[in-house]
Amino acid sequence: MYSMTEGDSAGNIISGGYLSIGAEESVRANRTYWDGSAEEYLKDHGSFLGASQFVWCPEGLNEADVHLLGDVRNRDVLEVGCGAGQCSRWLAEQGARAVGVDFSPGMLEQARRLQEEHPLSDGAVPPTLLEADARHLPFQDDSFDLACSAYGALPFVQDAESALSEVARVLRPGGRWVFSVSHPIRWIFPDVPGEAGLTVEYSYFDRTPYVELAQDGSPIYAEHHRTIGDWVSLITRAGFALRDVTEPEWPESNTSAWGGWSPLRGSLMPGTMIFSCELA
Repeated sequence: MYSMTEGDSAGNIISGGYLSIGAEESVRANRTYWDGSAEEYLKDHGSFLGASQFVWCPEGLNEADVHLLGDVRNRDVLEVGCGAGQCSRWLAEQGARAVGVDFSPGMLEQARRLQEEHPLSDGAVPPTLLEADARHLPFQDDSFDLACSAYGALPFVQDAESALSEVARVLRPGGRWVFSVSHPIRWIFPDVPGEAGLTVEYSYFDRTPYVELAQDGSPIYAEHHRTIGDWVSLITRAGFALRDVTEPEWPESNTSAWGGWSPLRGSLMPGTMIFSCELA
């Protein structure tokens, strides 16, 4: 799931700004947001994401082309923050034993709808999709060969170290962990697609979360900024070795905007950072 707020589920005008928020409050707010916007999100972005494609980011980088996960056939693969399950479905099509987890019942309902409307090809075993918090994965130690996340979970939890530690726990020794997040440099600019999004307004070193509020003042969305150095520290402290970093360029073929991602901004600055890690 790619972060992009568009209003609350009731269509109310909401306010947003940089505010402190607790770990559990952040999870509750984001579950409310994704439950309320799941259907609209798929209507807006479903054609871009496909029914069973593995798209890493709004730039359109496709796992079928870049193979960041390597060969997934006959591998146990976990997707963290699977949303409507498109990536997990693609993994299953490639012969993986795919499992996806997401904390939003609304998004998982969209995943069930996709499976009904777009069954996988003959012989492919649909992924197992479960409701779960990324910080408390419901699996035994050493359960998976690979783990992945395309903008799932990590931007929306205050305590990302818990999520990374859980991924490390359920991976087998030498397991690969690949995840994409908003490029940290994007946090210094307003999140708009036009020229106003090219002027620095915020400090790169200010880790205050971006929070949106309903009209009654309750949080209904939260996203957390970490610098590149923060991510590297989190990765290594969880027991991973960082093997590669991918910063996708904006392709000329992609002429559509997605929230703050756009051809204009994408031609000048990175929008996504993908970390490829290996359990040490």
